[in-house]
Amino acid sequence: MARITFSCLPASWYCSVSLLSLGCAPRQRLLLLLFLTSALLLMGTYQRQLWGLGQRRPGSRVNKYLSIAETMEATDVLNPALNYGIVVDCGSSGSRVFVYYWPPHNGNPHTLLDIRQMKDRDRKPVVKKIKPGISTLATTPTRASDYLYPLLSFAATHVPRNKHKETPLYILCTAGMRLLPDSQQAAILEDLVTDVPVDFDFLFSSSHAEVISGKQEGVYAWIGINFVLGRFDHADDEEATVEVTTGSQNQQPISRRRTVGIMDMGGASLQIAYEVPSAITFSSPQEEEAGKSVLAEFNLGCDVEHTQHVYRVYVTTFLGFGGNMARQRYEEQLLNKTFTKNRFLTTQLGLSEDKPYLDPCLPLSLADSVVRDNRTLSLRGQGDWTRCQEAVRPFLGLHNGTMSPGGVAPINFSNSEFYGFSEFFYCTEDVLRLGGSYDSQKYSRAAMDYCATKWSTLKQRLDNKLFSQQADVSRLKYQCFKSAWMYEVLHSGFRFPTDYPSLRTAQLVYDKEVQWTLGAILFKTRFLPLRDLQQETLRQNHPSWLRSSFVYNHHLFSLCILVVVLAILLYILRLRRIHQREQRQGETLNLLWAEEGEALLA
Repeated sequence: MARITFSCLPASWYCSVSLLSLGCAPRQRLLLLLFLTSALLLMGTYQRQLWGLGQRRPGSRVNKYLSIAETMEATDVLNPALNYGIVVDCGSSGSRVFVYYWPPHNGNPHTLLDIRQMKDRDRKPVVKKIKPGISTLATTPTRASDYLYPLLSFAATHVPRNKHKETPLYILCTAGMRLLPDSQQAAILEDLVTDVPVDFDFLFSSSHAEVISGKQEGVYAWIGINFVLGRFDHADDEEATVEVTTGSQNQQPISRRRTVGIMDMGGASLQIAYEVPSAITFSSPQEEEAGKSVLAEFNLGCDVEHTQHVYRVYVTTFLGFGGNMARQRYEEQLLNKTFTKNRFLTTQLGLSEDKPYLDPCLPLSLADSVVRDNRTLSLRGQGDWTRCQEAVRPFLGLHNGTMSPGGVAPINFSNSEFYGFSEFFYCTEDVLRLGGSYDSQKYSRAAMDYCATKWSTLKQRLDNKLFSQQADVSRLKYQCFKSAWMYEVLHSGFRFPTDYPSLRTAQLVYDKEVQWTLGAILFKTRFLPLRDLQQETLRQNHPSWLRSSFVYNHHLFSLCILVVVLAILLYILRLRRIHQREQRQGETLNLLWAEEGEALLA
């Protein structure tokens, strides 16, 4: 029969344990079972220390990214552990500086820096704006650094002086600068790279000042929104996930938290950006070239070897598809068509207020006019939202594939989520009060009712403050057109199903306006955690070995103490048993002697 022997016990009180039965007294058997249980518990504790099984439960995880929006405290500039970063957004109408900060990295190479917008003593975001845009210096590029001096001085006063040399500064120029010739762009950037380091000792080099493309701006906006929503964090069981295929060969698909797509309709342009989880194959070099212009693949992680944060994003901008530009194109076509028809008709429409052109995209009975090149077209609102939809649909350019994101990277409408910003929010909320979760049926009914309402009634409602605070006369005039344009862009252009349940229109995320500059600094500083991790590894390598050795020795010492105590107990029990046996033997001898004595006496 197989046996387990305890070689650590002295041979004088050796005891064997059978797998089926214990060859010891009942008390010894109980103590041995206690010994085995204690030893196993100690070994299990040591294994947990080695393998780190004390992980967080899914339900106990706190979304650290929510603190970006929820914290209302001023930034603790006295905390020496904080790091800082500065981004200057040089736009077409003006420039803004944003100051960000982040605590030390948590040591997990799979998590991103916890970057937050800095707040001053009054708990207000550290932001400053100046006008006009930097592109106005096209003919005087040597004034570029002087132009930005007020913004950089503002940032310098908020970042602790001893942190300046390690604080990265990024000067990123957008739409206004893109319109300038390359030579003028280069002259402005050269002045910044040369003169900014003279006045400020931020971490700044030639690669930190650039004119970014619309594609880059869209990617940064996508990163910023998803970061604030916590979509770059690891997924829990209850979170929606997607299967992602990276471009790496022999790389298995990974399951991670589903990101959100964004749509942003401004006054002049329309932009869409969303993740493409599956790898894309192209049938021709021309198709591949076209795909590269709208697809961006990047790694947000600090280590290029890890693919947990590799994202493939479709992003494109449609110039002229913003709400105001769409209305302008629509009015120009009305004017040209009407004047062309009037040449062949005896009844001259739109040339006077008495005989206006009936515009289905204006509220009922509203009188308006279009003026182009000394030509004036008189309009009167017809308030027919259905006809307005038909009138604006040709401006999507569907016949020539102008709006066809699905052709390159189809949207998986069964497993996706989108946020609509700017005009998507204004159209649903300012007048219709339907912002938030989008319902196409409710929206179309409300838009139809609005268009059919008399202009005088709408004006009265505005005066009675029945609309949102942002609503004004201009919004009331063009709400009918813009609501139809938004609907057609969404459902005819981008081909969203009318029963799509996962679209939210919003102006703020967690009550905060999220700028693309947040995504920019996240992307620009993505390798900083790797530097910190390498330093931390060098610093903690030896102490880590000591801690592991200490844990091992601690448990070994405890185990030895337990063995000694049990050995003493077993030894005492064995002595007691020997004493009891000798006592019984003595009693037996006494009894025999007594019997023999009685026999002799007899």
